[in-house]
Amino acid sequence: MNILVADDDKEIVDLLEIYIRNEGHTVLKAYDGQQVLDQMYETDGIDLMVLDVMMPKKDGIQVVKEVRQSSQVPILMLSAKTTDVDKIKGLVNGADDYVVKPFNPLEVMARIKSLLRRSTAYSQASHVADELEVGPLIIRKDSHEVVTVDGVPIQLTALEFGILHLLANNPNRVFSADEIFERVWQQESVVSAKTVMVHVSHLRDKIEKATGGEKVIQTVWGVGYKIKNR
Repeated sequence: MNILVADDDKEIVDLLEIYIRNEGHTVLKAYDGQQVLDQMYETDGIDLMVLDVMMPKKDGIQVVKEVRQSSQVPILMLSAKTTDVDKIKGLVNGADDYVVKPFNPLEVMARIKSLLRRSTAYSQASHVADELEVGPLIIRKDSHEVVTVDGVPIQLTALEFGILHLLANNPNRVFSADEIFERVWQQESVVSAKTVMVHVSHLRDKIEKATGGEKVIQTVWGVGYKIKNR
């Protein structure tokens, strides 16, 4: 796997490079936001990005916005900012996960492995029960595609697709934020409610935009989320 690590602190990049290479992956390095975009356009097949929020030239949030215009590559954000607003800002703009500095490199590697597993699972999924039709949506598991019944494609990240497929494959069942986090992120739930909430909100926005306002995912207040069997 090709993993791009971007941070203006060279020591952090070098530290993560050691851990990532020990897992057998190739590491690409960048030290500002513009270098990230240049690498993306010049390199064939980046499988995951680790981006610092505070970088020169273009910060991590700007980079995520631009990357998401053409790619659904998994993105893990790093930041010294610890407030919920900062985390949510990164997630809303298209990041998949968030780690606060100072961090344990083993935690970063656990998040990287989880994102890669999720991305690989959908790209290599079996053709069994490949296609689900839920309301205005057609969900194709093996190709990681979602289109409306009118043929309008909806571009989702691997985690957004995971949430949608989980709910669609279990109609009428309510999943708590903790359950969604543990099943989709494939990690033990740790302060996950806001992370799941942001991804569900982003997913809803994309569905409503493509379908003319259809409310596919329902919130069961105080419990979790579900998709009704129509």
